[in-house]
Amino acid sequence: MKTSFVLAFLFWGVAGGNSRLIAQSAGFFTATGNMTTARTGHTATLLPNGQVLLAGGADTSGPPALASAEVYDPVSATFIEVGNMTATRMNHTATLLADGRVLIAGGFGGITSQAISNPRASAEVYDPAARSFTATGTMAKPRSGHTATLLSDGKVLIAGGFSGSSVEVSAEVYDPSTGRFTPTGGMTVARDSHLAVLLPDGKVLIVPGGDGSSLTAEIYDPRNGMFSPADWKEDWSIAATVNPLPNGKILVSLNAEECDFLYRRAVLYDPSDNASTATVDLPVGICRPTGTLLSDGRVLVAGGWFDSAAASQVYDSTSSSFSRAADMITGRHDHRATLLNDGAVLISGGAHNPSGSGLDLSTYMCCVPLNSAELYHPTAVARPPVLYSLNGGLQGQGAILHAGTNRVVSTSDPAVAGESIEVYGAGLLDGSVIPPQVAIGGRLAEVLYFGKAPGFADLNQINVRVPIGVSPGPAVTVRLNYLDRSSNAVTIAVQ
Repeated sequence: MKTSFVLAFLFWGVAGGNSRLIAQSAGFFTATGNMTTARTGHTATLLPNGQVLLAGGADTSGPPALASAEVYDPVSATFIEVGNMTATRMNHTATLLADGRVLIAGGFGGITSQAISNPRASAEVYDPAARSFTATGTMAKPRSGHTATLLSDGKVLIAGGFSGSSVEVSAEVYDPSTGRFTPTGGMTVARDSHLAVLLPDGKVLIVPGGDGSSLTAEIYDPRNGMFSPADWKEDWSIAATVNPLPNGKILVSLNAEECDFLYRRAVLYDPSDNASTATVDLPVGICRPTGTLLSDGRVLVAGGWFDSAAASQVYDSTSSSFSRAADMITGRHDHRATLLNDGAVLISGGAHNPSGSGLDLSTYMCCVPLNSAELYHPTAVARPPVLYSLNGGLQGQGAILHAGTNRVVSTSDPAVAGESIEVYGAGLLDGSVIPPQVAIGGRLAEVLYFGKAPGFADLNQINVRVPIGVSPGPAVTVRLNYLDRSSNAVTIAVQ
């Protein structure tokens, strides 16, 4: 991890911002443009260009689910239709891939009891450049209410869900380079509507969620493709939200099953000793809210069922406490919350219960689906991740060195697959153990080191291994994704 005079020359007067915060007034919500259609049970995915893809869901209490999709443009604060998926989908998953495309998998095609019994095994990929959906490989099992987690090697773990005749114990892995799904080891128990989160060491934590779930947790290890039990002491509750914290622990807020009452409990899971412990209570009880990791490492828990419908609250790991935040403009549950590149949070869709009526089991939903959206503006915002280039700008040949040398990776001295290189930029939180994701040529690179560059307080250094299989060229794209926000793209020469 050698830093040289070369870096001092490259970054003099350029490097800055690292993890400094941009102060704002007290957190608050503002309205933004309406979606082109009401949606609940949809997905919302931040794209590398800063826009948000919203896909599928339902807009009425009857069949079918939606095939339509739209993107939110934060510059114009408007939603724009981008065509239809290859199938109608609700309760599907959407996963941002290393190459900037989005994998959309499973879900069911309608919201009557008959449609729920026939989930989809199909999957498709959204290409932001072409604004189009194309079919990809088919899952081994039809799934709805499953989880999809991007792994450190760029593959996607698909786990559990409802297959139409039973709740699944099976899992499979999607490989974007081949477009195929391959079975992996089965979970310790069958699960539906559970939650999953990537741990700093590359493993995946799965926690219970959904009515009638097995109240246990487990860990998936991609190195051997096996699941093993994880600590879960909550005998009477399921996970409402799950979010990683900068210190490596996982914050899990809790639901009562079937929203019989509003829960105020949350737990912290510590991967270092596989232990979950209770944390302080939330100010407001919740059921079916959203949880969003903010740019400065805090967590926003927003909305939910009945009395908590408009409430929002923030967890701060530095003080190990929740505090009440502003109320949303519109109370909602089963909505989506997406962190934007400017640090604001887009709250989209969901359903609103104006009368307190319960769930209609004949249509698998209640209340009124919403087409409204709003933005949460936090009390402080960390600058987004950035990669530096040799010209000091935000594009062109990256400020990237052959590891341990003074040699800049260039067209006359290119990198080779399997080689370790040093990538320089800014925007990582000081002291965070959550690794950034570095994509080279659309493939995730193995991260060997990340943190401050020695001798440069405001400069981040990330050592990675150039992925095997990257297509060679004089200008291969390099991009950084950190805490769900994407950096600019620079280029690197690969032989």
